[in-house]
Amino acid sequence: MSFPRTIVAAMLLLGAAPALLAGEIALDQRRSGYFFMGPDTRTMQDDDTSNPGMLFVLDGETLWKTKSGSAGKACADCHGDARETMKGVAARYPAFDKTLSRPVALDQRINLCRTSHQQATALPYESRDLLALSAFVARQSRGLAITAGDDPQLKPFVEQGRALFMQREGQLNLACTNCHDDNYDKHLAGAPITQGQPTGYPLYRLEWQALGSLERRLRSCMSGVRAQAYDYGAPELVALELYLMARARGMPIESPAVRP
Repeated sequence: MSFPRTIVAAMLLLGAAPALLAGEIALDQRRSGYFFMGPDTRTMQDDDTSNPGMLFVLDGETLWKTKSGSAGKACADCHGDARETMKGVAARYPAFDKTLSRPVALDQRINLCRTSHQQATALPYESRDLLALSAFVARQSRGLAITAGDDPQLKPFVEQGRALFMQREGQLNLACTNCHDDNYDKHLAGAPITQGQPTGYPLYRLEWQALGSLERRLRSCMSGVRAQAYDYGAPELVALELYLMARARGMPIESPAVRP
């Protein structure tokens, strides 16, 4: 049986890593994925006129003002000028929803607003319109510190996400922590291994040639270790996203970031 080159590289790299204990990253050693990128990618992110993710932000601004659904309402009709009302919002998501008694991610909140207040159909996960609205809202928090996970009601869900982050899975029997805590700053098949900090989502990934959510990236990692990926919107994915945001608490939002 033969394995793809990236899988062999993962086996060699992680076989040499600590097998059981994961060393969580000290607060003063946390670094955004930006600092693991090459100068060309950094320059693309830094310049809004070159950042392809900004095209989605502009689309999101248009959608923000567009009336939708049988209620004939736009996001702006309830929330006004997003540059004021959406400041810091993305930095605190996933957030606890009292009606559902569980955390919801930002894209889920957008869809909940659509179905309950606009009387519109929910936008499909990873659709351009949903990503555009998410990017537009997230853009208003750029430079602000992540605050997600500090709600006491979220504590059990943060712990669930942490357990998933530490849990080995798939045919390769690897956990998120094996790469992003134990082996960051190394390379896997020529690509830098980052700390997995979620500071830039939704972000534009050159590999995708499109904007994508954190859930898309998580599902990709799960497939990479030959595990069954959770469905978009699954409580497990939201808990994992929540843990990652809580793990990055205090770090600044960069969305829309650019990555290879």
